[in-house]
Amino acid sequence: MPMFGNVNAAAAALRNWVLNLDKELAGTGVHAAHVAINVWIGDGAPEGIPTATPEQIAPVYWDLHEQRDRAEIIFNA
Repeated sequence: MPMFGNVNAAAAALRNWVLNLDKELAGTGVHAAHVAINVWIGDGAPEGIPTATPEQIAPVYWDLHEQRDRAEIIFNA
């Protein structure tokens, strides 16, 4: 979506930073992870855009916290 074009560069930089941070912290007991949310959160999405509620997304974060087995996950509707 063109209206999100300016966010893409920042999101890519954040993702790269977190993935490298996770590698650097390996073995220290500290876990860093990136969650890419590929939906509109809440109401008011443009027509045809998938949506999710915070309650639907929250378990992704909890799973990452408990499992600590990956540095990235993509949430799709």
